[in-house]
Amino acid sequence: MRVLIDTNIFIRREDYSIIPETLQDLMRILQRPDVQILTHKLSIEDIKKDKNRERKEIILSKLKTYPAIDRPPDPKSDKQFLDIIGQSTTPQDIIDDNLLFCVYHDAVDFLITEDKGIHKKAEKLEISERIFNINEAHTYFLRLFPEFKVASPPSLEEVPVHNLDISDPILEPLKKDYGCEAFEGWWKKISREGRKALVYFKDDRRLGAILIHKIENESIDDTSPPLPKKRRLKICTLIVSHTGYKIGELFIKIAIDLAIKNDVEEIYLTHFTKPDDELVILIEDFGFYTSSKKNNGEDIFSKNLTCGEDTKSPLEICTKFYPCFYDGIRVRKFIVPIKPQYHDRLFTDYPRRQTSLGEFWGEFIIEGNTIKKAYLCRASTKKMSPGDLLLFYKSRDEKKLTSIGVVERIYNNVRDTQKAIRYVGKRTVYSEEEVKDMTQKPTKVILFRWHFHLKKPLSLNYLLRNNILKGFPQSIVELSHDRYQKIKEEGGIDGRFTVNQTKIRRGDN
Repeated sequence: MRVLIDTNIFIRREDYSIIPETLQDLMRILQRPDVQILTHKLSIEDIKKDKNRERKEIILSKLKTYPAIDRPPDPKSDKQFLDIIGQSTTPQDIIDDNLLFCVYHDAVDFLITEDKGIHKKAEKLEISERIFNINEAHTYFLRLFPEFKVASPPSLEEVPVHNLDISDPILEPLKKDYGCEAFEGWWKKISREGRKALVYFKDDRRLGAILIHKIENESIDDTSPPLPKKRRLKICTLIVSHTGYKIGELFIKIAIDLAIKNDVEEIYLTHFTKPDDELVILIEDFGFYTSSKKNNGEDIFSKNLTCGEDTKSPLEICTKFYPCFYDGIRVRKFIVPIKPQYHDRLFTDYPRRQTSLGEFWGEFIIEGNTIKKAYLCRASTKKMSPGDLLLFYKSRDEKKLTSIGVVERIYNNVRDTQKAIRYVGKRTVYSEEEVKDMTQKPTKVILFRWHFHLKKPLSLNYLLRNNILKGFPQSIVELSHDRYQKIKEEGGIDGRFTVNQTKIRRGDN
């Protein structure tokens, strides 16, 4: 495995002579004979130009043990790559493009960088699963190499706002954006109202993430254009400073669950957008769009939970109108048998279906409760395409159809362990040994988005009795549309969140 590191991970504004503890542990984990840590010659040359001699010597001393990529690929040779990311002109952007191209061109498996611009470009290139920041890399490699001490997945806690420390560093950007006096006044107000927040505490009990919401039923007038009166869920505060466990993605899922529970079809938040804004990258991936602008300069980002358009492709509906999905005749439907141990890792909130902020007290485990997932199997079917539906069948113990997802990408006949690891990226719930064992034979890698658990999981007896299955499913089984309709009706799949117009465009998924 080849891991490229961006030199910026060693540069800390607080004290550039000290490597953060998480980074130290990450580099320790990567000191394996089958992992090669690499640098890029352009990054090294950039460090050598630093006029701060002390800092330059410290950073170069940290990097000297890591070899540079031998003859790295040149992005100028790939017109498609340049068309996607655009032409860069500044020296730093050119370096960033070269780092990204090493991943895009498969010269390396992964890139570790704290550069927000690189992460944004990776989304456009559809290689974001292979680009990590420090926290993400630490989490990922702990899971991939379980011989190292694996930290327990962090938990979220629902706590009264008045029990939180308003001086916590995570809140400083909000004080700067809104003004300290105005923010503290709002904080006192919601504290007196008894409002609650969903939070993740880091080891030092400082906040690593926070979500505050409320239900509104009013117009939003101080905007251009003004937004009419409507029942909405407002995300008042959404901050994630610790990104290693995909907490932001989980917060989006929880907000959607809350909207569904409260019969709300629109979610919105206000935000002072900044260049290469991580929050914007996150929310746009789940269908938020800029709907208006406040008089104070804030952007309003809205998300619709139902889809009224009939010209979108199945995969567009899955992403832009999540949790909606297309389930008409233009997509195939598959029952996917999955062993209990893998089912429990992929869907850790099952059978506590649709867990949301208002439905639990105390702690809530993050790992496995996210939307974007991956599944490995040895099924031979080649008919599966992006936008198709996956109906997961938990075998052996429960023998029930439990969950539904939508295919994003498929890789067939994978026999290279490192390729499989590369394809799955941040979504992995597998160890390296498990992937190595799986890829001894041709393996199918399925990247998908989870949408719902069935309100009424369907037993094998029901599936046999109603001629949906002919026997115990030992591999992926394709369903006819009519048989899927039986599952939809009996399993309680909410029709408000399904789209099945005949005009739907199969299109380029």
